[in-house]
Amino acid sequence: MLTIDWTREGGWGTPVIEEFGDLAISPAATGLHYGIQCFEGMKCYFSPSDDSLRLFRPDLNMARMNSSMQRLAMPGFDGGEMIELLKKFCEVEKEWVPKGAGYSLYLRPTAIGTHPFLGVDVSDHVKLFVIASPVGPYYPTGFKPVSLFADSTNKRAWPGGVGSFKVGGNYGPTILPAKEAMEKGFNQILWMFGDDDEVTECGAMNLFFVVQEGDKKVLWTAPLSRGDILPGVTRKSIIDLCESWDGIEVRESFPKMPEIKKASQEGRLLEAFGAGTAAVVSPIERINYNGYDINIPATGELTSKVWDELNGIYYGDIEGPEGWSVRV
Repeated sequence: MLTIDWTREGGWGTPVIEEFGDLAISPAATGLHYGIQCFEGMKCYFSPSDDSLRLFRPDLNMARMNSSMQRLAMPGFDGGEMIELLKKFCEVEKEWVPKGAGYSLYLRPTAIGTHPFLGVDVSDHVKLFVIASPVGPYYPTGFKPVSLFADSTNKRAWPGGVGSFKVGGNYGPTILPAKEAMEKGFNQILWMFGDDDEVTECGAMNLFFVVQEGDKKVLWTAPLSRGDILPGVTRKSIIDLCESWDGIEVRESFPKMPEIKKASQEGRLLEAFGAGTAAVVSPIERINYNGYDINIPATGELTSKVWDELNGIYYGDIEGPEGWSVRV
């Protein structure tokens, strides 16, 4: 594991790569009481084309982590230097990077407040650490479309909150609603907001619809402008790719569930998928909205194209845009 400590008096200390082990922190640490904690999720891939290790757009992860830390009044850091540390960490742990399509070393950079102080205040001590775990294919036997329950009661995030930051407090409260949705026979939750049932995210992923409008196909996803949508690295990459492709228009505005239901009834809802680091894309086959099942064609053309393109870039089979695939 990689650890770096920060104190208000001394700033950032010397980074250390050491054997994985438990952390020794005070039971009064601010991160244990007041949610002063944030994290990132990223992967290190083995490229068989040149036997290299690669990271995917790590600058975006570091920018987002900086943003999350500063939102929690924790110190910022130099993203470029942190990427160099991650490269070194991956070099040290290279034997743990599995080979093969769909395999990678999952990296979990995390920052927590360690100041032993029971007052609700800025943490004068912070620990930034990185742990890792080998992971296999999310779909070892091929795509398995999921079903969503459109939750009209629970809200993942709201304008003026912290939905656009990757903080721990955004995740714990979603576990019970997700458990209840699974007990009803659904895989995940579709999160909505507002009186018009605006679609925000699904599970812990960004959400995309593909709809037919006249003679054009539209990739439709919620915008970042309101501050309640996580700026996903996979989300941005999908948008960037689709904007460079012919035959698809990208729309960033809040879809409303009545609009999605109508598009389905008119045969214009072509595809839907979640997107995130773990699954890359997760095709959606059904959404239950106010008791009505919206059935969606299984894995569609665009979903498959996005999957193939991103995985090709991850593993170095496709060059991709400049700066996306970073060799360790």
